[in-house]
Amino acid sequence: MGATARVLSNEQLSQFENEGYLVVKGLFSEEDVRTIEEVFEEIGRAPVPGYFEPDLSETLDDPLKRYPRVMHPHRFNETAKRYMLHEPVMNVLADLYGEDALAAQSMFYYKPPGSRGQALHQDNFYLKVEPGNCIAAWTAIDTADEENGGLLVVPKTGDYEIVCPDLANSQESFTTHYVKPPKEEKAMPVVMDKGDVLFFNGNLIHGSYRNKTKDRFRRAFICHYANSSATQIGEFYRPLYRQDGTTVDLEANPDGGPCGIEFENVYPH
Repeated sequence: MGATARVLSNEQLSQFENEGYLVVKGLFSEEDVRTIEEVFEEIGRAPVPGYFEPDLSETLDDPLKRYPRVMHPHRFNETAKRYMLHEPVMNVLADLYGEDALAAQSMFYYKPPGSRGQALHQDNFYLKVEPGNCIAAWTAIDTADEENGGLLVVPKTGDYEIVCPDLANSQESFTTHYVKPPKEEKAMPVVMDKGDVLFFNGNLIHGSYRNKTKDRFRRAFICHYANSSATQIGEFYRPLYRQDGTTVDLEANPDGGPCGIEFENVYPH
């Protein structure tokens, strides 16, 4: 793949470099999105121990108990693995990195109506890619906006240092960590159509809104990647995959990061 022609314009590369994120429209076709919908509709019907553990009780006070996120679906579903290694995504990543990308993680969020959002955070706090950085590819499976719990990003924080997070507001966030943005920058919404992909680096501060709608899911297929010259990553994300599906086993990164090695409750992203 290293010889693949560049797919991003200078303007797109500058946007990512300067703002820390980039939306590429329609990187997944309607057929791709439909296939992903079908796969996760099937997965959503029954538990997959260790990866998807819903509460199937009739009466639940939290919609995320019935529809928690699916962690690492590429480890048990070949279609999820194939789309984690989706060639158009890998080609964009090669441009952003200036080298080939390695796939480290896949996730699927159902985000049903009424779901809490996710407090502002930084991805490389969890992935601990070194040297280099992780990049997320966040694919909208439904239209994502401020009403149904779309993403929000803090521009120009792509080079902001990784910090030890504060405690998040559990009424609004289903995760426990919160990173306060720098005073001069504010979080802004990223509105996306089905099949659009938001790329952002591991230092960018970002999160998501609560789903305030009564009848709209905000489904998303989210994968994280490392640069091929990285030598370490967090234990949770090993092994990694080249685009051809072969595995790469980077060293586990023992660094406790900005919170130190005693920090507990590091929730895998």
